[in-house]
Amino acid sequence: MTQTIRWGVLGAAGIAVKAVIPAIQTSRLGRVQAIASRSPDKAADVAAKFGIPKVHGSYEELLADPEIDAIYNPLPNHLHVPMTIAALKAGKPVLCEKPIALSAEGALSLVEAQRASGLPVAEAFMVRHHPQWQRVRALVNKGRIGEVHVIQTIFSYFLDDPQNVRNQAEIGGGGLYDVGCYAVNTARYIFGTEPQRAVALMDRDSRFGTDRLTSGLLVFPEGRQLAFTCSTQLALTQRVTILGTKGRIEIAIPFNAPADAGTVIAIDDGRDLNGGGREEIVIEPVDQYRLQADAFAHAVLTGEPVETGLDDAVANMKAIDALFRSARTGLWETP
Repeated sequence: MTQTIRWGVLGAAGIAVKAVIPAIQTSRLGRVQAIASRSPDKAADVAAKFGIPKVHGSYEELLADPEIDAIYNPLPNHLHVPMTIAALKAGKPVLCEKPIALSAEGALSLVEAQRASGLPVAEAFMVRHHPQWQRVRALVNKGRIGEVHVIQTIFSYFLDDPQNVRNQAEIGGGGLYDVGCYAVNTARYIFGTEPQRAVALMDRDSRFGTDRLTSGLLVFPEGRQLAFTCSTQLALTQRVTILGTKGRIEIAIPFNAPADAGTVIAIDDGRDLNGGGREEIVIEPVDQYRLQADAFAHAVLTGEPVETGLDDAVANMKAIDALFRSARTGLWETP
């Protein structure tokens, strides 16, 4: 294999066109060699825009292409598992968008396919590669705000287009799958452990059948808690607050951090309510999607582990499954 990765992209999803393809094209270790779509004209437009050499008229054609070293799978959620398995059977490592599956059982089927292929698979939680999250985790682990007991997360946007995949329940739409998964993933990252209990409330859209508003609690060992709200029909908002015995950390743009502007981590020791103990750490601009692409390419080239591999993905889906069960039963559920 060459010292760079020749990527193949399945479909022309918004996340691919707006963020991931541009990031790969400017990355150190890879370029997009081909794109496939069931809409050839759409794929051809994307290829022309980004200088992608090849366009395939089917996903299967792309997977069989000997010039492709790795696959990026940004297809609708219900296609993450089957197309990732198909890619592995074709001998291609896969970076798959989140959520990697619609259940822990689905994620476990990927584990079996990965073992058979021996190839890396990663869930595309780009936030794990952003220096602001790595810095926050280091601050927490060093005890900067004392013992951390609570993380509060809000992630919402407004979208009521019935044609958008996020509003189609039968293919994995809804708030918890789309953005609540970030709250679960980052809490697990900061706490460094897995939740023991889960409870959730959901409000479902009568037109779409999707959860348009979900609030949940995850209880971690030693009584630590994640409290979160996610929504597909509220004003655009992102915020994470991490509360400890000696202060708090606030991340202003925790998930969709801009590639062309710095981000701010605020630390407050809680001495007053007027910001008397507030300190700001500015993180220089980075493209977290580019960092993700290079990290995955590095893993493919070297055989080193990926950051968000399938063990992590299965654990995340177990927590999400428990939240869905709780919303149905009205009870605490165990991941």
